Amino acid sequence: MSERKVLNKYYPPDFDPSKIPRMKLAKNRQYTVRLMAPFNMRCATCGEYIYKGKKFNARKEDVENEDYLGIRIYRFYIKCTRCLQEISFKTDPKNTDYEIEAGATRNFMALKLAEEQAKREEEEQKEEEANNPMKLLEYRTEQSRQEIELLESLEELKELNRRQRTIDYESMLKQYQPETAEERKAREEKEDNEFIKSIKFNNAGKHKIVTEEIIEDVQDTDEPKVKTAKVEILPKTSTDSKRNESWNRSIGVLSKKSPLVNLVKKKAVEVKCEKQEAPDSQSVKEISSVNESAVKSKPPASGLSLLANYSGSDSDSQ
Repeated sequence: MSERKVLNKYYPPDFDPSKIPRMKLAKNRQYTVRLMAPFNMRCATCGEYIYKGKKFNARKEDVENEDYLGIRIYRFYIKCTRCLQEISFKTDPKNTDYEIEAGATRNFMALKLAEEQAKREEEEQKEEEANNPMKLLEYRTEQSRQEIELLESLEELKELNRRQRTIDYESMLKQYQPETAEERKAREEKEDNEFIKSIKFNNAGKHKIVTEEIIEDVQDTDEPKVKTAKVEILPKTSTDSKRNESWNRSIGVLSKKSPLVNLVKKKAVEVKCEKQEAPDSQSVKEISSVNESAVKSKPPASGLSLLANYSGSDSDSQ
């Protein structure tokens, strides 16, 4: 089966288009077209109003001996919807509009009249400026004065907005702009200095110096040798206090009279005695001479002091 809508037709090999008879049509032949009313109009016979956009079946023809810059002008014929009176109008390419010819009158259009008036005044002004140089100078002076007034009013508005606004757009733009390496280094140094200044060091605990007496028993001597040594006690730090707290929490606070403390002290004394070497004869002689001189220079002791020494020796032995 062949197609219903044929686009390409078959032409036989012996086809000759010159043998096809041509129709002889009139030169100014009218065509029937469908159009809408291009403007508001009123029928001159019955007074019927025909509004813009109403559809008609119109006859179209070319206007003889008329054109505009080579553009062809067309004429249209429509009929009134009430009395069937024929109305004709044609195109106006010069004004890009339509022009009524017969059968009706065009309704008043304020916008079109205003445009025509403005165009007419502009043409008159151009003609006057071309013929009168003083008028041209006055016109230019007036234009410059108006421009100055507009600039002044614009500056006043900018100043008013600058006073009323609370957002600083320049600082916002600077905030999001990438900083250079030098600026970043300076900023980091400033932050470090501020951080160091903000720290409060605890200088309440000062160094304390305590003297410790070490008593050693020497053979062939009556009095023990006394050695003094200075021990520097540093202030307790936060780590020491934390360790003491953890020790007390796990084991408990040790008192001086507890058996564990006595056992630790006794063990330390035994280890110390084992490490001590036997003094040679020369050192013993030196120690005895020092002790004799100390005894000679020492004033005679009273009874109370002897009693105190005796009670101290008993407590040490226990």
